[in-house]
Amino acid sequence: MKDYFGVVKNYLNELQLEVKHESSEDGMFIVNSEQDGIVNLIICVAHPIVIFEQYLFEVKPDAYQVFKELLQKNRDIIHGAFVLDDTGKKIIFRDSLQLENLDQNEFEATFNSLSLLLSEYSEQIINFSKN
Repeated sequence: MKDYFGVVKNYLNELQLEVKHESSEDGMFIVNSEQDGIVNLIICVAHPIVIFEQYLFEVKPDAYQVFKELLQKNRDIIHGAFVLDDTGKKIIFRDSLQLENLDQNEFEATFNSLSLLLSEYSEQIINFSKN
């Protein structure tokens, strides 16, 4: 079987991202790219996919308007989407890619999508986190 963990590690090195933590046993990386606003991005290699998750903020139970705006914004996101965690309280950016055909460009596109989202939508995200 192909060493997908090693492939992902090579892509991270190529992108010159700061790897804060890695565990080949768990198939997990925690990555920063502070110039792009990316802090503690979790990347999990879970064959047959690689999952990217970036915690953004918590919402209150009555956050209908926040949910509505996030769902509308999902239409504009090239890779990934806003999602709720299992508790229903945390908003996360999440993307998953197939490992079998994964290449550097596709991998980088997820980072670019998240970075663009954080730069273009940061004011709204900050406002949502305060509500």
